[in-house]
Amino acid sequence: MGKVAVGAAAVCAAAVCAAAALVVHHRMKSSGKWAQAQSILKDFEEKCGTPISKLKQVADAMTVEMHAGLASEGGSKLKMIISYVDNLPTGDEKGLFYALDLGGTNFRVLRVHLGGKEHRVVKQEFEEVSIPPHLMTGSSDALFDYIAEALAKFVATESEGLHFSPDRQRELGFTFSFPVRQTSISSGNLIKWTKGFSIEEAVGQDVVGELTKAMERIGLDMRVTALVNDTIGTLAGGRYNNPDVVAAVILGTGTNAAYVERAHAIPKWHGLLPKSGDMVINMEWGNFRSSHLPISEYDQALDTESLNPGEQIFEKLISGMYLGEVVRRVLYKMADEAAFFGDTIPEKLKIPFILRYVFNMLPS
Repeated sequence: MGKVAVGAAAVCAAAVCAAAALVVHHRMKSSGKWAQAQSILKDFEEKCGTPISKLKQVADAMTVEMHAGLASEGGSKLKMIISYVDNLPTGDEKGLFYALDLGGTNFRVLRVHLGGKEHRVVKQEFEEVSIPPHLMTGSSDALFDYIAEALAKFVATESEGLHFSPDRQRELGFTFSFPVRQTSISSGNLIKWTKGFSIEEAVGQDVVGELTKAMERIGLDMRVTALVNDTIGTLAGGRYNNPDVVAAVILGTGTNAAYVERAHAIPKWHGLLPKSGDMVINMEWGNFRSSHLPISEYDQALDTESLNPGEQIFEKLISGMYLGEVVRRVLYKMADEAAFFGDTIPEKLKIPFILRYVFNMLPS
């Protein structure tokens, strides 16, 4: 383990304040309300301040939570989920592989042909599919049926040279980027939704089982052989290209981290120690919170009005789904108290998450 959180908390102050400052410069250069607008912005900047001393405090607090999460289930805000992944790619892998990546407002279906160390990635094809907002809060069957149908359409586009033999079942790696209590390498129960999803009936269910039933309903003959978090998938991809990679961080719609831990340093692991001696840990650090985090009035209001108040505090401070909303709230106050846009507040600025994708530039 290490102090992997040192740089993450700086994103809020750097991104949000820079954007707001740029807008202020262009919009209010000659306005009589300049001083008032500057005061609002300066106050926000100070509350988001992340000097090195504060970052060290955040890192120390996270390290304590990491140890507690490794010691026992429920012992920490950090789930520190055992992934059952004890070996990562070496670059020797060969064959045709399918993958499904569900982790935000879009999901991806992927087909890749690996040629071992000599040829590496021979061919890669993928499609990205947007998830209609109503499916993010509807029923479990509706969401997984939609995903299975998109997967079936993608499988149907296999080129002649890549067709599987009739007696061979296609295998699928499933990247599911929400908190899951893993029960094996290919199964895991959903702990809770994040990133705007809220399908209560799916909580506690095996997400591989839900996808499998959806595939069976449409006659898609495919078996999920591995269930991983997107952060673990990123770690695997990094190790495929560089044998020295030991950790991965996601900063996209949400945020998370995973790393390679020594198996004997995980008190809550009660199984046989893996031959590799290692175990990949899915931290679920989006749920981290500490008194040392720079939480502003805007962050507090956003959390209170969110689908999951009091949860995913770290994620709400630094990830793409929420940074645009923080900017909107700052701009709204400047418009309301300093006539930032003139005598009226733009109607669009009154819409929550209208700036949702401003900073969401990384894959989710």
